[in-house]
Amino acid sequence: MKHGRYPFIVGFLIAPVALYVTFVIVPYVEAFDLALRQWNGFGAAKFIGLGNFRTLFSNPTFWKAISHNGIILVVLPLVAIAIGLVFAFLLNVGGRGAGIRAGVWGSKFYRVVFFFPQLLAVPIIAVLVQMVYRPNEWGLVNGVLVKFGLEPVGFLINPHLALWSIIGVLVWQAVGFYVVLFSAGMGSIPNDIYEAAELDGASRLTLFFRVTVPLLWDTIQVAWVYLGIAAFDAFAIVNVLSVDNGGPDGSTTVLAVEIYRNAFQFSTYGYATAMGVVLFFVTLTFAALTLRVTRRETIEY
Repeated sequence: MKHGRYPFIVGFLIAPVALYVTFVIVPYVEAFDLALRQWNGFGAAKFIGLGNFRTLFSNPTFWKAISHNGIILVVLPLVAIAIGLVFAFLLNVGGRGAGIRAGVWGSKFYRVVFFFPQLLAVPIIAVLVQMVYRPNEWGLVNGVLVKFGLEPVGFLINPHLALWSIIGVLVWQAVGFYVVLFSAGMGSIPNDIYEAAELDGASRLTLFFRVTVPLLWDTIQVAWVYLGIAAFDAFAIVNVLSVDNGGPDGSTTVLAVEIYRNAFQFSTYGYATAMGVVLFFVTLTFAALTLRVTRRETIEY
């Protein structure tokens, strides 16, 4: 500090900023440049301007992948946040024990159960779900159906069911984290607020919609952005669970899978990078719009 405050601050910032520029900003710039070139991974890259983007926007497979990402973007945050809020409320406020802040019986055990999927790597979850979704009597779900005399269901091989089956896995895998996140947020709400609402005759339903949700709005907003970003990815689950990387017949393909296929199967790295650039701007636009549209005045307590 003897040389002044600003040299002291710059001295601490120069190393992390240099690392960030080297490993984040520079790759972004190189990706934007590669998206304007035709390159098969070997030799010199040929500059073609916006040719990759023109090809991209005229490709029906790209728009199919975008539509699937859009469906996941709508369903995943809505369902995961709704389930996470309900479960977190039950674990923290929904019980009938001593005091208004009592959770349901066994709430500590349920917290562990809900969070358990977060402890597993995503490919492991996908492999486990493959066993559950097997299209014969050896699958967990179809085994039960066969026992009741029903026909087995091809969850991952039926084009009409495959995407929804994968969305179900994404929701199941995400819920546990948001139960913990919302529980932490509810734990920071003062007891006085709940006690005052109870004295005014508020029911548990009223406590949920009129007290808990408004006071957790900032946390819900962040969760929505995180889940939206996850919806634009979904690569690992789709890549492992789907038939032939996005099948059957492209019914489960998403942008991340198309980027992978075009880069590492077709060796069209410039085209795949152009798709990645589009995904970058779509994700950035979604995050900015979500934060803008859901912005509300902060409630102090």
